[in-house]
Amino acid sequence: MCAESNELTNKEGKETNSLVVCFGEMLIDFVPTVGGVSLAEAPAFKKAPGGAPANVAVGISRLGGSSAFIGKVGADEFGYMLADILKQNNVETSGMRFDPSARTALAFVTLRADGEREFLFFRNPSADMLLSESELDKNLLKKARIFHYGSISLIDEPCKSAHLAAMSIAKKSGCILSYDPNLRLALWPSPEAARKGIMDIWNEADIIKISEDEIRFLTGGDDPYDDNVVLKKLFHPSLKLLIVTEGSEGCRYYTKEFRGRVAGVQVKPVDTTGAGDSFVSGILYCIATDQTILQEEKRLQKALYFANVCGAITVTERGAIPALPTKESVLQFSPEALPI
Repeated sequence: MCAESNELTNKEGKETNSLVVCFGEMLIDFVPTVGGVSLAEAPAFKKAPGGAPANVAVGISRLGGSSAFIGKVGADEFGYMLADILKQNNVETSGMRFDPSARTALAFVTLRADGEREFLFFRNPSADMLLSESELDKNLLKKARIFHYGSISLIDEPCKSAHLAAMSIAKKSGCILSYDPNLRLALWPSPEAARKGIMDIWNEADIIKISEDEIRFLTGGDDPYDDNVVLKKLFHPSLKLLIVTEGSEGCRYYTKEFRGRVAGVQVKPVDTTGAGDSFVSGILYCIATDQTILQEEKRLQKALYFANVCGAITVTERGAIPALPTKESVLQFSPEALPI
């Protein structure tokens, strides 16, 4: 029954142009089977599909929205597995490419006892870094209402050029550009390269989601809770919405007309991997359904609360994609979390 209703929603979504196209990396996360240990101390790992843009695509589809993924994986067992997972979750995969000469990326992820996440990446180079501009599904990009991306796809060529070309096609087609920098310093050549790479495309975005740590990093150590820092250094004139996520504390929002905060939802966290992506799925699902949310503060607050609940549910299970909620589970968790 669920698959049927999802399929109907997807078809309806595409007809009414509520398609969200997510661009970038998809990989395998290896998550320790026990919590609160370093990677070295972990006795065993469980494999889970991951990669922020792919997580967001699945999250939107799980909520009943329409989504597609553009990116590259290896022509290997893991790559085919990831493509199958997207298909099982009703994510459009016509924009996926398979590289016979490079492996699907792997990441080992753990939440240590001190609450810090630890990452170890295997991509040397991995297939996601090798997507070229000529491999882009331009028709898929032109069909999108929202084009969503991160910054990891900006680190290496040829993927960087493909990313910039995809943004340009989407922008010319009247698409809303959504950016979650998703800082992973270990993947950049240097902190300076990361700051420059992330900020070079900053002013193109219509919607940006950022964390407190990313504000500190991008501003050179400024107070992430100071509205003036956010407004002077990170808000730009064509931005429709800037969101600062604060984990269990909720989020702050900034538009040209208004700003405020929406309280978080308290849960017992098991694994925070994918929580931010689940939040992004929630808010993009709402905006793709009805863009007028961006002009009406009360409705935007409702949409952000819905997104907060999505994030909260995700931290109660291990892994990113396996933990992403359906709309039914969000409403079951919090009946007042009506999306719009």
